[in-house]
Amino acid sequence: MGRPGKWRDGAGSLLVGETSAGGDPLPLEIAASYRARRRGLLGRDGIGGALLITPTNSVHTFGMRFAIDVAYLDRSFTVLDVVTMRPGRLGMIRLRGRHVLEAEGGAMAGWGLRPGVRVRVVPSRGE
Repeated sequence: MGRPGKWRDGAGSLLVGETSAGGDPLPLEIAASYRARRRGLLGRDGIGGALLITPTNSVHTFGMRFAIDVAYLDRSFTVLDVVTMRPGRLGMIRLRGRHVLEAEGGAMAGWGLRPGVRVRVVPSRGE
């Protein structure tokens, strides 16, 4: 899964590098439809795991209730940049970015997510 137009909203797992933090896959929500991408994490008080927004190369935190970590990914799911954004901010556009991962502020450092690391997204069965 991963070709343009093939992504669907749903759940899945995130693997960071060869394995995920602690060796276990991280819970992942996938937002691929216009409606799901637009909503993102708005209206939530937190997230366990991460949210993949695809396709996109920029995000904002207007209306958010908490700070988030944002990882910009290229076509091959290699991390281009990781930033922490407080509520009410507009993220910069990453021209090579094709996907964005969002998580609670500070989570990505614990997962070892940094520029150059490759992640793997595994959609749940039936997605």
